[in-house]
Amino acid sequence: MSEVTVVIGGKGYSLSCDQGQEERLRDLSAYVDSRLTDIGKAGAANNEAHLLVLTALVLADEIFDLKAMLGEFEEENTDLSRRLRDIVNGDEAGPLMQEELFVAQALDHLSGKIDTIAERIEKARA
Repeated sequence: MSEVTVVIGGKGYSLSCDQGQEERLRDLSAYVDSRLTDIGKAGAANNEAHLLVLTALVLADEIFDLKAMLGEFEEENTDLSRRLRDIVNGDEAGPLMQEELFVAQALDHLSGKIDTIAERIEKARA
């Protein structure tokens, strides 16, 4: 275990953490301190306890928003994976999906040609 002293709200706190996690703890503490400072500057709190509660709520709100975004990304990823699996399996993909697949294949082909040309240029320079 390591011990790290962090400053939040102008007060130092000695905290224990696993070996190698010191920098992460410092980064987290700096983020909490910056959010606390921002909220304090806005004049939203009446006292230190109120400021700490508001800061905790703001951080919790950020976490909830990030979890919601992650859920949306996971849904989109699941949908895209299903659509790709349908294309690969030869299931009915519809004209738009077939066009997207054609474009992807064309880009792959062009990328290969560009790589070949780049290799030839490098060999010519040598």
